[in-house]
Amino acid sequence: MAERQYVKTSIEDRVALLTLDYPPVNLLNLATVTELNDALDELLAEDEVKAIIITGGGQHAFSAGADINLIITLESPEEGRELSRAGHTLTKKIEGAKKPIIAAINGYCLGGGLELAMACHMRISNNRAQLGQTEINSAVIPGWGGTQRLPRLVGKGKALELILTGARISGAEAANIGLVNKAVPAGEVVRTAMGLAKKIASFGKLAVTAALEAVNEGMETTLEEGLEIEADKFAGLVGTEDMKEGLTAFLEKRQPKFVDR
Repeated sequence: MAERQYVKTSIEDRVALLTLDYPPVNLLNLATVTELNDALDELLAEDEVKAIIITGGGQHAFSAGADINLIITLESPEEGRELSRAGHTLTKKIEGAKKPIIAAINGYCLGGGLELAMACHMRISNNRAQLGQTEINSAVIPGWGGTQRLPRLVGKGKALELILTGARISGAEAANIGLVNKAVPAGEVVRTAMGLAKKIASFGKLAVTAALEAVNEGMETTLEEGLEIEADKFAGLVGTEDMKEGLTAFLEKRQPKFVDR
């Protein structure tokens, strides 16, 4: 793996841990976004990696959001549009990845940090973490997908409440409204996310990818179109070595040995 200044990468049991390392609160600027993009490209192309966790270095933050110095220098609507699209490039890459990506939220997860986490396929949070779309406090709005992904996760009314008030909620409350999958005590976030990622990584890659694609593609269509997508993805697994192994192992009451073919 390439050495980077703001993003650190390690791999264990086919799970990659990608850590934002920009003390004290892992702000997102052009350098960190570029390194995140590059690191993701590297991990998504690496056959050894079957799942990815994104977390924040240190004890204080997943990411407290975009660096204010990045926004305050904007001088025209076109510059604003370019910055927004740069964030969209990163978040769409995460959301559309063919490997599961889990956010391990260990502290402040605000603004662009929350937008980054929401693009991940699953989210595990510290009970006491602080999450929020706080942009309204600076007379701007979420620009990296927050206005679109938040209502899809928690519903329109709750999303508008959070966006229009700039309120922060705890990890525990975020779990209650469906913004995160699970909230756990401090110190257990990465371990819990790692356990989830390793379980997913133990399954056949072809089936995991097909499930991700079926859900992601189906969410953008009608139910009827989504059912056709599901049928196509299911059919694509028929006859694979992993499907035969999985079914045979079930009948023989043993653990399957998947080969990702």
